[in-house]
Order: sequence, then structure tokens, then C-alpha cells
Amino acid sequence: MSRQALLPRTAPFGDQERAHLDAALGAATPIQRAWLTGFLAGLDAAAGQPVSAAVPAAPPKAAEPLTILFASESGNSEKLASDVSKLARKQGFKPKIVDFSDLDLATLPKAGKLVAIAATWGEGEPPARAVRAYGELMADGAPRLEGVEFAVLALGDTSYAEFCAIGKALDARFEALGAKRAVPRADLDLDFEKPAADWIKGALKALAPAETAADNVVAVDFRHGVEDEDGEVSREPVVVEVIDHVNLNSSRSDKETIHLALEFEDGAPAYEPGDSLEIFPENDPQLVDEILRATGLSGDEALRKALLAERDITTLSASTVERFAKATGHAEAAAFVESGEVKAWIEGRHLIDLIERFPAALTAEHLNTVTRPLPPRAYSIASSRKEVGDEVHLTIAAVRYETHGRARSGVASVHVADRIRNGAKLRVRVKPNKHFRLPSDPATDIIMVGPGTGVAPFRAFVQERRAIEAPGRSWLFFGDRHFTHDFLYQLEWQDALEDGSLAKIDVAFSRDQPEKIYVQDRIDQNAAELVAWLDGGAHFYVCGDAKNMAKDVRAAVVRAFQTVKGLSAADAETHVAGLERAKRYQQDVY
Repeated sequence: MSRQALLPRTAPFGDQERAHLDAALGAATPIQRAWLTGFLAGLDAAAGQPVSAAVPAAPPKAAEPLTILFASESGNSEKLASDVSKLARKQGFKPKIVDFSDLDLATLPKAGKLVAIAATWGEGEPPARAVRAYGELMADGAPRLEGVEFAVLALGDTSYAEFCAIGKALDARFEALGAKRAVPRADLDLDFEKPAADWIKGALKALAPAETAADNVVAVDFRHGVEDEDGEVSREPVVVEVIDHVNLNSSRSDKETIHLALEFEDGAPAYEPGDSLEIFPENDPQLVDEILRATGLSGDEALRKALLAERDITTLSASTVERFAKATGHAEAAAFVESGEVKAWIEGRHLIDLIERFPAALTAEHLNTVTRPLPPRAYSIASSRKEVGDEVHLTIAAVRYETHGRARSGVASVHVADRIRNGAKLRVRVKPNKHFRLPSDPATDIIMVGPGTGVAPFRAFVQERRAIEAPGRSWLFFGDRHFTHDFLYQLEWQDALEDGSLAKIDVAFSRDQPEKIYVQDRIDQNAAELVAWLDGGAHFYVCGDAKNMAKDVRAAVVRAFQTVKGLSAADAETHVAGLERAKRYQQDVY
């Protein structure tokens, strides 16, 4: 049966124009038609054109407010929040994006419609910037949320036991506070792009208000009606050439840290100091061959190619074991899943351990089902475009260790250290980090704490400030194991001290004396000067290990305010929290 035409023959269009419009409008949703009505009326109004008498006299309906709350560590949740906002605006919402670090909890009861996108950090912890507001939300004094309709998108990594813990906790907490769930929560792994896009469409559809025939004109905010995407860094991978590959450690060091210089053929993308570069690595060929032998699939060249560059063959999670048992029908593997022993057993093990423990006749399809796509690895950019031009520099520590009698290695780091040399090609992608930026005023002093490879972004900071002749002072805290073997970029820091782009450097080499000394110990020793810099408006930056170092450094800064100013522990903590809220204490941790 043919669909009835929407536009009458008396409409002021030619037959072909009327047919095109009718086809487009006939496939549109009520929300899309409402948005288009308001949009066209707004265009006429903005151009000073009188609105045709054919337009209904009823006032346009105000765009539906939508709060998009995100908690992000690496930027993925923030990017998805932006995606939600762009799509929501097209569908007649008036979106507002809120970083968890900026959340005033008292505003949540007025949110009406709420989308929360939350990453889980480490072993079930909230991202660093979200700690304060997350704690307040989970506390007994959190406000009731009756009348709020919400949807939660959780991001995580199945290689961690507490997969998507923060998103799950937020979902439960919103409901406990009286809010109404619009759609089921989605818990997504590292390959989240496609399922996230599908979930966003469904969530916005569920949150959209019911349409009525008399209430179908949506007001459009023409000040923000079109998203300005100029200046956004492309998320498409590009191929670069390795032009420098140097081990920064001495031959007597028990560490291997590669300085990697990459050149862009068509000009470097618009990266900024503080951003990261994602490398698309390849797996260890020996490990791939070991898996193929263990599964009896050594002759499958197409599968070998896929396992080298496309599939994650190192991550072993509880869900991996579950998928393996289901795909293979292996009775012992299924019983192992039911036993509850999986989480303890997978610690320190990889896919090859699972295959060897539960031998089965596997196919290429089985391996594709069991594994997930091989994700890129992000590394802090260690250069400024103002100094290196069409290059980007990275500082990558090769990860090698042994567990359960088997040698293990980091996928990307050892790919770079062992199998990449000058002239090689790599696929890379810039990953912006708007929350780890130099002060907008170059006269502002900065304090940088970056032990080990955590020093990488601060090399970029110093290069940038040198290039623009920033009058502000720069102070670096660096630490590693041995002065003689592990002082990364030592000559560059000496040059920076001489030319004034670095005002002060304090170093801590933990293994050069009987007692271990770390960067937080140097902060303790320089507490008075550090507090003076911060009282004078300095910005404080930390990059490196999140599990221990970043927490120890923050505790040292709290101690500095406590001892120098004679504050109570609570007041000193409040002072540092104030620096964080003012974006003067920033972290890039992993």
C-alpha cells in the first residue's frame, strides 16, 4: 500500500521539489520534524523575514534541557559527552555538558533529564578529577532526585576485576536517590565506539518528551545551533615514519626507555603540549605463533595476520574465560567459570595460558569470538610543534616481566623497543587532553612533577615556553632509579637551566643511597618554596603512576601547606582541593 503524500498539491513547490520534500519528511521522526519547523522559523526571524501566515501561531516549544555529566581520565567519556550533545541538539534538546570536577551537587535535582558517562580508573576508582563530587554524591547528605530521568553509560576495561564499577555505582545511586532510569545502563569495554553510538541514539529517544499534534514546534537557540568543529583534531589514524629511535638509559641500566621521533608526511596535526599520541601496535610474532601452534592453526596465514595486528591476544579477563567456555563448549572450562576461581587465576596470565590449560579444537572464528579488537596505546607527547615542526616525540619505557614461569611484555612498548627502527612506519592518532594544559598566561609560574616517563609532557611544556619566551618560571621534579643510568634527557635539562627556560630542577634517584628517595621527599624538603610559588599563582602538574606516586605527591603538597602555614590536616586538604577546582592542580596519570 502506498504512503499518503504529506504535502498537498497546492504547496508552493514544483512537482519534483514536492516529491523530494515529501520523501524526506515522511521518513523523519516527530522530534526531527519539530526541530526543522523551529529551525526554519528561526532562520526567517534571524534574517528579518516575516513568518508566513501558514506557520501556526502557537509559540514554539522551548527546547528540552538535558544535562550531560561526564567523569573522564583519558578523555573518552568527555568525547562521548560531546557526541551526545551534538546529537541531542539536532533532536531538539538544549544540552549542557558538565565535568564531574565542576559539578555542584545542589543543581542535580533540577536536571530533569540526565545522561551520565563515567569511566572507571584502576581497580574500581573514579577518575581523579571526579573524586570530590563522586564522594559527595555517595555520601549520606546527597540530595534527593525525584523528578529526574537518567541514563548511564559506563566505560571500563575487562582486564580489571572491577569492570565499569563507577558507572554501575552511579546507576544504582541515582535510582536510590529517587531518579527514574530511562534506559538500561551499558557497560562498555575498550572497543566502545560503535556500541556507544547505538546506546546514545536509544537513550536520547527514550529521554525525548512525548509529542502531541498541538505541541510540535521546538525553539532553536541560534547562538549555539551549529557545532563549531573547526580546530578539532582528526581522530582518523595516519601513517608516520620513525626518524629517531634512541635508548635514553645507559647500557648498565635495568630499564630501557625509548625516545621515539616520528615525522608526519603531510604536516603535524594540531597537537598541543599535554596531549597524547596513540600508537596502533602489533603483537609479538613469537606469541602469535605460539597461540597458533597450541590451537593447531599454524597454517592459517589470514588468521596469523589478524592476530598480529587486529586482535588483543594478551588481555585475559573473566569475560574472556566465559566467552571461551561458551564458544568451545569445553566442559572443564565451564566448570571453572562456575567455580568462582577465575578472577584469582587470571591475575598475571594471558590468553595462551587459558588455551594451554583447557586444550580444545579451536577455529579462527573461536579466536575472533574470544578476543577483543587490539586497542591503541596512548603515550604523552614529549615535544612542542613550535620547536620540532612536523614531528612528534614520545618517551616509551619497555615493559618486560615474568609471571607464572613465562616471560611477558607490553604490547606497544616492546613492539617499539624491539621491532621498530629508523625508517619504519607506524599508524598513530592524536588524543587531545584539554585538562592538562599550560596556563593561558605565559607569565604564570609552573611546577612539574614527572618521575620516569612521566617527564614526557614536561619536556613539551619546557620546549613550548622556550619557543614563546614565556616570562613565567618553570620548576621540575624528576625521579628515577640511578643518576648515572636513568637520568632521562639530562643534557636537555642542563641546557634549559642555562637558557632560563627551566628555573629550577630537583631530582630524586631512589637506588643511589641506602634509603629510597622519591619525588615526594623532595617536595617535603622544598615545602616552603613550593608553597610560596603556589601562593603566588603557580600551576602544579603531575604525570606518571596513579596507583602510588600521584597519591604520594598530593599528600606531600597537603603536608606542605599544613607545615608551612600551620594549618590543620583538614584545612590543608581543603586548600589543595581548591587548587584542583581552580584547575591549578592538574594530573595526567596512568
